[in-house]
Amino acid sequence: MSIVLPATLLVLGALLLYFLVYHKGKRRLVAGFSSMPTRVDKLLRISYHELLRATSGFSPENLIGSGNFGSVFKGRLEKHGNMLVAVKVLDLQKNGASKSLKAECKALRNIRHRNLVSIVSYCSSIDSKGDEFKALVYEFLENGNLDLWLHPAETTDQATSSRSFNLLQKLNIAIDVASAFQYLHDHCQAEIVHCDLKPSNILLDNDLVAHVGDFGLARLLPKPVNTSSEQGTSSTIAIKGTIGYAAPEYGMGLAASTQGDVYSYGILLLEMITRRRPTDDIFVGDLDLHNYVNGALHERVSEIVDPLLFLEGDENRNMTPGGKNSNGGKEMECIISLLKIGLKCSARLPYDRMHMNDVVRKLHLIKDVFLGVRVHQENLEA
Repeated sequence: MSIVLPATLLVLGALLLYFLVYHKGKRRLVAGFSSMPTRVDKLLRISYHELLRATSGFSPENLIGSGNFGSVFKGRLEKHGNMLVAVKVLDLQKNGASKSLKAECKALRNIRHRNLVSIVSYCSSIDSKGDEFKALVYEFLENGNLDLWLHPAETTDQATSSRSFNLLQKLNIAIDVASAFQYLHDHCQAEIVHCDLKPSNILLDNDLVAHVGDFGLARLLPKPVNTSSEQGTSSTIAIKGTIGYAAPEYGMGLAASTQGDVYSYGILLLEMITRRRPTDDIFVGDLDLHNYVNGALHERVSEIVDPLLFLEGDENRNMTPGGKNSNGGKEMECIISLLKIGLKCSARLPYDRMHMNDVVRKLHLIKDVFLGVRVHQENLEA
């Protein structure tokens, strides 16, 4: 009896220890992913043949865009309430296409934000010719991409050739895009660097709310342990972006970083206000979009600003190219503040650029001043 009792207690102790360790580990596993809802489980199950029907056999009439690694088609999913979708079909013959797909899936797998394009499904199958087929399916956004709105004269589509924004609409889009990158950089379990921000990768819904898409070059970075708001973290893998929008350090082979995204955002903001691409023919030698704006900032702003900002919408009806209006030049002051943020974000040196948290805060201040919520523009300087 004296031997059985200690043995029984030993067995019970071992069972209790196993129970505690097992459930503690299980709780830790659950807690570690509690902030990352798995979106893959919620994706629709769509076959190749469904996508074939949805896009009328990937008809050229349904082609709405193309990129480095594939083409995007408009489709209608009959089995899912005639849902309109954008089907991104990967050209697997192109070098880097599979890597792009993996990067996009990895980036989109556990993120959700109102200013990011939502993924509906993915398809990995065999096509009608017996070849490998891979596609990503996204929500379809009715108003197309930002590039078509900023440069409508470059399209032959009459429906888009007369598009333009007023100042408030551009300000709202700037806030939407900045909010998306604030989320990607600071509010995901791993920092996500987009690496290819440009107008054609920003899609607009019916309400002109902006959604950032195309994560084919995205990089997931480990969270920094100790960084100030002026610092960004980087990947050990150098990347390629788009000429004119890619940060200058990328051209020197440096790694992807959150500050690289900030640079692209700065160029985007300058393009939105001036309506000039960073690859415009006027930019030769040392003259680029950043220097073009910087040189005109104090005395010739009205000469470089998109003239339609002075004409479109009730918000701007009292403006003139000289910046005079019944509100004492409030709109022009807001434009100058936006340009200053664009210049600060597109600084040549990474650590001279703003942090996305500061960009979002300052943009909201500018909007408050524009709408008359705030009377003074103090602290708007970038």
